Amino acid sequence: MDTLNELYSVILDRKANPTEGSYTNYLLEKGTEKIAKKVGEEAVETAIAAAKQDRQEIIGEIADVIYHILVLMADQNISIEDVEAELKSRRS
Repeated sequence: MDTLNELYSVILDRKANPTEGSYTNYLLEKGTEKIAKKVGEEAVETAIAAAKQDRQEIIGEIADVIYHILVLMADQNISIEDVEAELKSRRS
């Protein structure tokens, strides 16, 4: 989880302190609809990679999905702790 927390911190920092040329800032500037489309696109690419059973491609696509989900979370002011709490509540 350290890597996810680190990446999420960078995304939050970009949200608070935009950096010219940053892909993260590009997504945040375009807004929720653009970010949501990217999440969907990357999820489909993950499914396609899985269907091809290409392990390395699957790993890369999963990383893309996770990154775009973290951007969506930052856009919507949802923390990793919020998601962890939801997942924990589902275990009961």
